[in-house]
Amino acid sequence: MLAFTWVALRFIHFTTLMLVFGCALYGAWLAPVSVRRLMMRRFLRLQQHAAAWSFISATLMLAIQGGLMGSGWRDVASTDVWGAVLQTQFGGVWLWQIILALVTLVVTIMVPRNMPRLLLMLTIAQFILLAGVGHATLHSGIVGAFQQVNHALHLVCAAAWFGGLLPVLYCMRMAHSRWREQAISTMMRFSRFGHLFVIGVLLTGIMNALFIVGFSIPWHMAYGQLLLLKGALVMLMVAIALANRYVLVPRMRQDNRSMTLYFIWMTKLEWGIGAVVLAIVSLFATLEPF
Repeated sequence: MLAFTWVALRFIHFTTLMLVFGCALYGAWLAPVSVRRLMMRRFLRLQQHAAAWSFISATLMLAIQGGLMGSGWRDVASTDVWGAVLQTQFGGVWLWQIILALVTLVVTIMVPRNMPRLLLMLTIAQFILLAGVGHATLHSGIVGAFQQVNHALHLVCAAAWFGGLLPVLYCMRMAHSRWREQAISTMMRFSRFGHLFVIGVLLTGIMNALFIVGFSIPWHMAYGQLLLLKGALVMLMVAIALANRYVLVPRMRQDNRSMTLYFIWMTKLEWGIGAVVLAIVSLFATLEPF
């Protein structure tokens, strides 16, 4: 049960952090200047809730790690065990993760003028920190540094792809209002850069697998089987994204209503599959790759 709680909190932390990043990407960069404030207001409540759960999950993960290192649930609330956890490499990194998660939450509450850019910097910093724990730290020296940089890039590209999907649905609604031109411009820009995000996820994901298990993937073990499932689901997401971009979008001019509905449902399906992928990634932390 303790391990399941850890996986659940890890899933919540990854998902909420990516949502904050994805929404901020539109307000800081993807959307035209004329609608950036509109998008910032539209996504504010979602970002506030996501940032709150990101901070809560990060804090609880430190306590749960104490239970995993100690004698179970009774050590989850032990301040002495927390102190011991903070002396480890995980604890040292995770303390900063909690601090940055708190700062991110404060920014979403205070809503400064440059909030999207601040959120981008804060979330990217947290992705870099996430590369300092878990299987991304298997190697040391130059190889270890390269592995962690690669893992951080993997998380950023995944966050841009997965976190940027929900705002696309909002842009579809905007396209039926007076903001039609700006909404279409935003979606097309996400589509163009989305190619880079997807390629980045695939290349860094392959490198991650090579760093962790090498060329001999342990298919007989749970880790190897989940790795295969994750790869298959990611490729399914790629197929859906390509179908959206190169099949449905060109046909929207001919049958706008029908193709728009298909596009919306396909995007929701893509996001749902991405959530399953994040659940698998969360499970990886409890499994040995060898």
